[in-house]
Amino acid sequence: MSERKATVASRVGLHARPAAIFAEAAGELPLEVTIAMEGEPAEDAMDASSILSLMGLGASHGDVVVLRADGDGAEEALESLAKILETDHDA
Repeated sequence: MSERKATVASRVGLHARPAAIFAEAAGELPLEVTIAMEGEPAEDAMDASSILSLMGLGASHGDVVVLRADGDGAEEALESLAKILETDHDA
């Protein structure tokens, strides 16, 4: 299983617009991607393609989240998703 940490850059955190952009990108991948707050157990991770899960995560600006995926192309997929999280979509 591949894992990538990312810091939430959007000023409002992972809510509304940033969550929608991220969920859409995660949903287009041929892999199942999960997301959790740093320090939470992997089994508590949520579906990264679900906007409701993302908003329920409660990730604020500057919080670190952990993305996980398994399968061919997982590392590249996580890298592309991390870039979305590390971009301030509210600027």
